[in-house]
Amino acid sequence: MKLSHTWFAPLALTLSAAAIGCAAGPSKGMSYPSEPPSDAESSDYSAGADGYGQPGSSAQQGYPQPASPAGGLPPAPPSAEAKATAPRSDDAFDLDRAEEEPSPHRPGLATQWGERRSSRVSTAPFVRAERLNPFAIGKLFYNDPDGIAAMSDTRGSFRDQVRRFEVGSGHVEMGLRDGSGRFLTGFVAGGDNFVTGIAGHRYTIVLKNHSPGRIEAVVSVDGLDVIDGKDAAFTKRGYLLDPFGELEIDGFRTSHQEVAAFRFGSVESSYANRKHGNTRNVGVIGVALFHERGDSPHNWGSPHDHSEVIRRQGADPFPNRFATPPN
Repeated sequence: MKLSHTWFAPLALTLSAAAIGCAAGPSKGMSYPSEPPSDAESSDYSAGADGYGQPGSSAQQGYPQPASPAGGLPPAPPSAEAKATAPRSDDAFDLDRAEEEPSPHRPGLATQWGERRSSRVSTAPFVRAERLNPFAIGKLFYNDPDGIAAMSDTRGSFRDQVRRFEVGSGHVEMGLRDGSGRFLTGFVAGGDNFVTGIAGHRYTIVLKNHSPGRIEAVVSVDGLDVIDGKDAAFTKRGYLLDPFGELEIDGFRTSHQEVAAFRFGSVESSYANRKHGNTRNVGVIGVALFHERGDSPHNWGSPHDHSEVIRRQGADPFPNRFATPPN
């Protein structure tokens, strides 16, 4: 379970100048110390972009600034004048944007900047086969019960009681886990995925790789990248999923050691609104999946075949190692 931040050198690819990945905890059987890329290395695919691994003003190089004004909240939204003159993002990982900024006072859930939680990261080499073309994109819409009911009224086919949602023909599954460790229940309607949340509750994003290949997953919450807290885009770094591995993302990354937890809350109190003054993309979690150079999803076969292989490899020849008393 590694956080993959991949930058490209046009000639040689080495451990220090090729793709680099990092891990998000807690995870099983992983070790974590790492260093960010040097100042001379771009963390984005576009030259000069400010992203993960770039020098910044925060205490941990390359991460969003966790410090905030009084009250521990992110900075106030920009003024109306500033928003009017700010250029629109060319982010390909956003949903279509309306001409007018929606009101932050509207009903429904969004994601708040929560409490600090320990979550260490490390680096690992990874080079995308196609740097800006994910082989699959997944969306998971979330809202309170009333909002979810309203969103599903206009949908067609319906599949209820879903906890893990397929992405990329089932090679990866995604779901939301609550603070008690249980997956939130949702449904699939009209080809879209929905899950119901409760205001104030903490959640994590869980990704499960059912393929034999390594996968880089770029993840967004409310249109914001979960690593740098800025507009999400395919050019951003992502988390690295090992073959048949599972990854749990606890929050917006603030350093190599910590995240700010994901918590359901009002649109007005959301991180997107308090930090950026932008709520047009609240209520959706996105995942863009990239396969590794030299590999292809076409070579992976069916995810169901992989499950049977894992099941057989885990068969125990001596399930009862100790004697038991008589009835």
